[in-house]
Amino acid sequence: METKNEDLKIELRTLTKDDYLGLQSSMIEAYSDWEGASFWGESHISKLVEIFPEGQICLVVNGSIAGCALSLIVNYDQFGDNHTYEQITGNYTFSTHDPKGDVLYGIDFFVHPEYRGMRIGRRLYDARKEICERHNLRAIIAGGRIPKYKDYADKLSPKEYLDKVKGKEIHDPTLSFQLANDFHVKKILKGYLAGDTESLEYASLLEWNNIYYNEEAAHINSKKSIIRLGLVQWQMRPFPNLESLCEQIEFFVDVVSDYQSDFILFPELFNAPLMTAYNHMSGAEAMREIAKCTVPLRDKFMEYAVSYNINIITGSMPYLDNGTLHNVGYLCRRDGSYEMYQKIHLTPAEKSSWGMIGGDSIATYDTDCGKIGILICYDVEFPELPRLLAEQGMQILFVPFMTDTQNGYTRVRSCAQARAIENECYVAIAGSVGNLPKVHNMDIQYAQSAVFTPSDFSFPSNGIKAEATPNTETTLIADVDVDLLKELHSFGAVRNLKDRRTDIYKIINKSKK
Repeated sequence: METKNEDLKIELRTLTKDDYLGLQSSMIEAYSDWEGASFWGESHISKLVEIFPEGQICLVVNGSIAGCALSLIVNYDQFGDNHTYEQITGNYTFSTHDPKGDVLYGIDFFVHPEYRGMRIGRRLYDARKEICERHNLRAIIAGGRIPKYKDYADKLSPKEYLDKVKGKEIHDPTLSFQLANDFHVKKILKGYLAGDTESLEYASLLEWNNIYYNEEAAHINSKKSIIRLGLVQWQMRPFPNLESLCEQIEFFVDVVSDYQSDFILFPELFNAPLMTAYNHMSGAEAMREIAKCTVPLRDKFMEYAVSYNINIITGSMPYLDNGTLHNVGYLCRRDGSYEMYQKIHLTPAEKSSWGMIGGDSIATYDTDCGKIGILICYDVEFPELPRLLAEQGMQILFVPFMTDTQNGYTRVRSCAQARAIENECYVAIAGSVGNLPKVHNMDIQYAQSAVFTPSDFSFPSNGIKAEATPNTETTLIADVDVDLLKELHSFGAVRNLKDRRTDIYKIINKSKK
């Protein structure tokens, strides 16, 4: 077709009953190579426009229908993955259309051959996706013809044919287009469309998932998309007793909760100032003494979480378990529940100075704001752990840390930023500042708390959402949007999680949890 661009008038709109003659002409041309093809009658089109006008869309070029996409909403559980075209359309009566269904089912799609090459098909598919999102449907599903299969049936099974189309060894005009538009093949259907001799009555069951689908209608307890994080950059200084330490903890919880934060994160071993009462002991002995305060502190945190309506990540504290010293923390939810997490990788100093033993469990935690992960300091420098958490659906990774020098801090910070990029999640780190004279292995601290993001167009160009002033006692408040992570997973410039070569490598979780 030779038409100058300035002469083109292109309009994407819903179909009307008056469009039938133009639609019929376009259908006949689009299916001219399909022997035995039948065409929608005027009564069919009128019925579709009547029951679901928004789902019948066409693209008009200079007054002529250049392409069309017809759809129904169905309750997909009534049909499952083993169905025929006749069944899904109610024997062509469209009685299967259910406005309260969960899937947009594509029953027809064609482009007039004279207009192919103008990306008309992509415009129609983008419009279909918008309909799916607008109606909060979980997916678009369609049975896609594989019209070139008849040329390969004597050499390839349908599965082998599909693999070669995916690998671009074979171009199938229908399937190749669907794959290029973010559809994936759920299975191969046999006997799907009677009379489709080109496909030998096989079809690819195609699905496009709506990442914005919300299974439950919005209600007072639905999960939020914007999550507010509060980070405590804690000042190390002597406290005369446990009560004064709790007063400082409650001060920060109060301040951060006043900003309606959903989480507050404390640093690793923030309660080390209690060791000053045991300066006459060795570091290992002093650490075991303050471990006696860990359960009382946990109980205080649980009290604060409920009374201040905030989820508290307690950083970490020493914990004695049958004489064995661990580095642990607690997620204290605002509903009154709690869970313990453990540091897996201990630094050489933790082993030699305090005799600590590493934990053996790694898991994500459900909260009223979605799934989170928590790793203590050195653990974030091992990429396997955050990757396991990401595979479990983690959206925010919290990292309480303690570093004495800027070198150590740089290791934690750089690794935390890498984890945000490679796992397509947010990472929040919080550390301590200041000095503890005469406390063995705890005398100086260096920190700059921060929230890191993936690196793509929807996020800050430097991958830093917010960061505190270095080496100053302060709080850092930052909002993160978990819906942006959903977009990144499917539409990012690169997709680190999806593009992993799991056919040649994988990570196995051998932990006890």
